Amino acid sequence: MSAESTPEPVIPEPGETGPRRSGRGVRRRARSRGRKALLAAAWTAAGVVVLGGAGAGYLYFELNGNIHSVDLDQALGNDRPTKIDNGSENILVLGSDTRSGSNRKLGGGTDDGSARSDTAMIVHVYEGHKRAGVVSVPRDTLIDRPACTDTKGTRHPAANGVMFNEAYSTGGAACAVKTVESLTGIRMDHYLEVDFAGFQKLIDELGGVPVTTTKTIHDPQSHLDLRAGSHTLDGQQALGLVRTRHGVGDGSDLGRIQLQQAFVKALIGQVKHVGVFSHPKKLYDLADTATKTVTTDSDIGSVNSLIDFADGLKGIGSRHMTMITMPVRYDPANPNRVVMEKARAQLVWDALKNDRPIPKAATAGAATGGAQGVVK
Repeated sequence: MSAESTPEPVIPEPGETGPRRSGRGVRRRARSRGRKALLAAAWTAAGVVVLGGAGAGYLYFELNGNIHSVDLDQALGNDRPTKIDNGSENILVLGSDTRSGSNRKLGGGTDDGSARSDTAMIVHVYEGHKRAGVVSVPRDTLIDRPACTDTKGTRHPAANGVMFNEAYSTGGAACAVKTVESLTGIRMDHYLEVDFAGFQKLIDELGGVPVTTTKTIHDPQSHLDLRAGSHTLDGQQALGLVRTRHGVGDGSDLGRIQLQQAFVKALIGQVKHVGVFSHPKKLYDLADTATKTVTTDSDIGSVNSLIDFADGLKGIGSRHMTMITMPVRYDPANPNRVVMEKARAQLVWDALKNDRPIPKAATAGAATGGAQGVVK
């Protein structure tokens, strides 16, 4: 059933139960899913799901059927970090590039059927759900990947000195989560994934996102050409911005991460101003796109579960989010790769494990990519 053929849902007037929940979803969406535009897309997806779930009841089943989820608990088993039951939550947010179908053109690759994680963020929601810490993990980080079992039951042996995003291309969500837990010693409570095609459509349906660039950004590889100044980015431009690495800074993945984090904050502000309450058709289209775009772990793989999940994040705004990149340094043997600064990174992981703020000393002196302040 398409958005065109579906009757417009009857949405309660502002102040009633439906819109009140909807507002929570918009704010919650604004948060995530996490930093990269793709993280933002994940947050927006879950928030928009809340809007749909709070609207006309007959749409619930269609929206619920759109959501794809994966059973990570079964794939990962019991050999995992201990879950800390203090009210805090850890969420792994990935942006995936399948290099196939509608993503082929957007990803700029060949239709080889492979899947890659071009964006990865660890989102820590502190006890009380009023603050969050977001740690972006560069995809080019060289790591030792642990052995893992994917959601189809296939066992993948461990590998040393491979790129971080190789975990996802090897075994999907389960191996990505396993790798992050091995790297950090922190248990991931939830998983959110957004694909390129869905992200672009979400931005278009939101009406674009206003940003200001302090420098001209030109990158033919990501189809991006922005002069210095103010812009309202459409879906294609937004996708180009969060994927560009050659148009800013030193051309590394680190510079791209800085652009992604800046875009997330801009997206958060835009979501707050979207008039979905007075436009039921727009509300439905957003909810339909979002639920088709996002993949979650099975614990939040339904409209009702996403509503509860988003409701618990409603108090977190962009001013209460600390966004950093995992401390790394350039690999002396290959300037196109980075390696984790173990001592500084451990300061980050210890802070999150103990539900404390990330210390500034953790990122002092780490490689940055040179794209600070390019996008505001």
